[in-house]
Amino acid sequence: MDIVTITLNPALDLTTRLGAMALGEVNLVSEANLRAAGKGINVAMVLKDLGRDVGLTGWLGADNQQSFVSLFAERALGDHFVRVAGNTRINVKISEQSGRVTDLNLPGLIIDEHEVKVLEAAIDELAPQADWFVLAGSLPKGVAPDYCARLITLLKAKGKQVIFDCSGVALKEGIKAAPTLIKPNLEELSQWAGRPIKTLSEQAECARELQASGIPHVVISNGADGLVWFGPDATWQAIPPRMQVVSTVGAGDSLVAGLAHGLSLGWAPEQTLRLATAVSALAVSQVAVGFNDMNVLTPLLEQVQVQRLDDLAPAQLNTHSPSMENSGDAQ
Repeated sequence: MDIVTITLNPALDLTTRLGAMALGEVNLVSEANLRAAGKGINVAMVLKDLGRDVGLTGWLGADNQQSFVSLFAERALGDHFVRVAGNTRINVKISEQSGRVTDLNLPGLIIDEHEVKVLEAAIDELAPQADWFVLAGSLPKGVAPDYCARLITLLKAKGKQVIFDCSGVALKEGIKAAPTLIKPNLEELSQWAGRPIKTLSEQAECARELQASGIPHVVISNGADGLVWFGPDATWQAIPPRMQVVSTVGAGDSLVAGLAHGLSLGWAPEQTLRLATAVSALAVSQVAVGFNDMNVLTPLLEQVQVQRLDDLAPAQLNTHSPSMENSGDAQ
């Protein structure tokens, strides 16, 4: 097993596509798909497509688990989810032709302390099998806001590297445990900072503060203008190719998978960033998560622009950049 992803609050995603949604009226959907999902699960599927041996864990409702069980078997993903009584939540995602995605997230499982201990025991068993963990997604009811920080601390004590992709209070609390890498978009970064973050100079200021707190890698999404990776030794910027946007669902998770893939293999930052950006660009051009043929990535890899930004000065970093990921990845 190469990498383990942790999804604390998975979901059954009902993704629909239509031209433009009209509120208060009957809307005809041109395409619909019901699938097992969740940020960590999405990351695992892309990692599997990249050739990795992936294990998955988290909490999963026993009453409607079949879609997940079928997916894990079909994709040859290592299923280490802890089953709990009840139903995993259902999320409705409405994807419009413009690329806008509207989420309707239904309530899900309520986790008690016993189930917390069972999950931590499962993670203890998985820890010797993988050096890299991806902790991604929202928290279910019953779980304390600082629980991600607790898991990060637990894994770091075992010498593990943790890529952390959450939002809101979970992100703010988890950052305190200093994971290996975080990947906020501008909205999430602004929430953490308590002020609007727009320019690259403002992003650099935030990244340096986060790095000073012990987080070596800070990757910030900047929409169609790409992303900036503030690493321990250098800062890199990647600009994706322009794509016909079908759905942004899974784009951020695909990016995380690419970053996890390259970092865990010890790739150079430029190579890692190029792959992660290409995989994310591919994701917005389709409804499904992942890909069946590595050859589809080849032209995108060539189109990604990667440059090193040295000695960042305010004059270099005055670009206003729109948010990349108002996507359905906030699970």
